Amino acid sequence: MPEWKHTRQGYADALIELARRDDRILVLDSDVAKATKTCDFEVVFPDRFFNCGVQEGNMMCVAAGLALEGYIPFATTFATFAAFRAGDMVRNAIAYPKLNVKIGATHAGITTGGDGASHQCNEDIAVMRALPNMTVLVPGDYEESRQATLAAASMYGPVYLRFGRDVYPVVEELHDGFAIGKAKLLRRGDDLTIVTTGILVSEGLAAAETLEGEGIATRVLHLPTVKPLDEEALLRAARETRGFVTVEEHNILGGLGEAVAALVSLHHPRPVARVGVRDVFGESGQASELLDLYHLRAAHIVSSAHAVLAPALR
Repeated sequence: MPEWKHTRQGYADALIELARRDDRILVLDSDVAKATKTCDFEVVFPDRFFNCGVQEGNMMCVAAGLALEGYIPFATTFATFAAFRAGDMVRNAIAYPKLNVKIGATHAGITTGGDGASHQCNEDIAVMRALPNMTVLVPGDYEESRQATLAAASMYGPVYLRFGRDVYPVVEELHDGFAIGKAKLLRRGDDLTIVTTGILVSEGLAAAETLEGEGIATRVLHLPTVKPLDEEALLRAARETRGFVTVEEHNILGGLGEAVAALVSLHHPRPVARVGVRDVFGESGQASELLDLYHLRAAHIVSSAHAVLAPALR
């Protein structure tokens, strides 16, 4: 059985690692440090941690000011607050002037669970993808979250980092380095391509295993960077396989699936089925229950794969 860990813990652990070697690293939080795990950073670096209170927009502006002074601030809160409550400030104070601010957004996606629809942010990738100058990283497990945070600090410019609330499977295939803008080829296959981002990568791999047992050679491309897309890897898959199933813990509108569909329709048309939250608000429940309820499991990916391949098999 795989180990299960928090992606937000990978973020917090990376921040401590970064701060030990770079005095410019600062962490801001909006009075949710225990939940975001940045409380761990505060224990080690109390003079470089700033609780901005329940003032997320103000926190983004403080981060912008610190970036202008040469620091590398990580502004941290829940995804729904980062993308919506503070969205105006993210747009105008960070993205527009292209400042070196990193936004750590935890509690994203349907697996926020018991907090319900108000906190289950399934629209944030769409919002952040639409902002010029913004890089969007959606890692799949604890270790990839740690690596993504390190990579974000090493590049100049605004970065949105997306993490979940629950514990998720550790996926060893993800751990061979991290490069912003690069896909990871997790399985080879010439019939179908499954494209994953975030914590549903384990479901994508399980679906590929099932399809392999049915004689369908399935490629799995994992995209921890949703913006910028690895266009080369996706277009190679479009040329070499018969279609795509995209898999994301996000609304099917505005996220990974639409980005992939837009790219391939322009350059090398292929059918694209999108597995994700189907333009609805969520409800309270255990994370595992919600993944079942909103059809975000391997079985649903397999069904979508059959639908994509059906015309070609007639």
